[in-house]
Amino acid sequence: MATTAEHAAMRRAIELARDALGSSNPNPAVGAVVLDADENVAGEGRTQPVGGNHAEIEALTAAGARAQGGALVTTLEPCRHQGRTGACTEAVVSAGIRRVVYAIGDPHDVAGGGAEELRAAGLDVEADVLADEALVDLEPWLVATRRRRPYVTWKYAATLDGRTAAADGTSRWITGPESRRDVHRLRAQSDAVLVGIGTVLADDTSLTVRDWPSPDSRTGRQPVRVVVDGKARTPLSALILDDSAPTMIAVGSMADERRVKVLAGAGAEIIEVPGPDGRVDLGALLAALFDRSARLLLVEGGARLAASFVRERLVDRIVGYHAPALLGGGPPVLADAGIPTISAAVRLDICDVTQLGSDVRITTRVSGH
Repeated sequence: MATTAEHAAMRRAIELARDALGSSNPNPAVGAVVLDADENVAGEGRTQPVGGNHAEIEALTAAGARAQGGALVTTLEPCRHQGRTGACTEAVVSAGIRRVVYAIGDPHDVAGGGAEELRAAGLDVEADVLADEALVDLEPWLVATRRRRPYVTWKYAATLDGRTAAADGTSRWITGPESRRDVHRLRAQSDAVLVGIGTVLADDTSLTVRDWPSPDSRTGRQPVRVVVDGKARTPLSALILDDSAPTMIAVGSMADERRVKVLAGAGAEIIEVPGPDGRVDLGALLAALFDRSARLLLVEGGARLAASFVRERLVDRIVGYHAPALLGGGPPVLADAGIPTISAAVRLDICDVTQLGSDVRITTRVSGH
């Protein structure tokens, strides 16, 4: 049974993990705390940017000799494989830790199983401590790892009656500055941000993180910008092709070869993922993004693109920013998603409701995901 000190250490580890969101990908955002033999905090750590130390190594290094005979408290089961860095289980044993407490088991087919290895080495190991609290931030990475595709968050901004623009097409600005800044937080925590060609043509968006601190100040990391552009119509003058962040353009079977070559020459990575009727195969696109180390994907496209993701059951989480305004006309949040009757509705679990300035942000998760 975890002690009071270990519960407090786990809550601190969860805070540390949250600070690593957006900078640790494709590794999970993990926090760790080392307690000495008297249950005093001896060291803390969080996952460093890819290629750097895991949270456990950071905490053990900070603790030094005080780790001997102490406990390691971590949000994720310590890994047991040699990757870019050494196995955390080996470091834990070498440090003289007597007990390991963790919240969530590692589902990775190679890295998982660390708890069993630690028990075999004679350590006392306890799992599932404050698991529900740790799961809030770890769930996207866990889902991506299990499904071999990025965890998909669909973000939208709308009036209270569900309109994303007025009847004349104007949409700036439906929501206030607090909501717009929060969108940059979502981008900063994502590996890739995706829109459709319609959004590129209508808004000429750059899709970069601007109004939020970079999660990795050493590199100024920007998420990959992804355009679903079946016919390769992205203009060469589009902001999304500038050099402020990498850009990927997903094309289908009807894409003009000359245009594809021109866009590639402009610096975009072109990926061919043909689907039916010249469209882009979204499932294949997500698989390709996963293979490129993307674990968290933010979809910022319009109603038709969102409907495609919903229709194919590829949305995991929805973040909606609702402004206290009414339009009564104009495009809706979601186009036809192939849901013919109320019994077939996609049901959502409400995770959070927060007021941002005059707006309300509602975060939901697709039930059963």
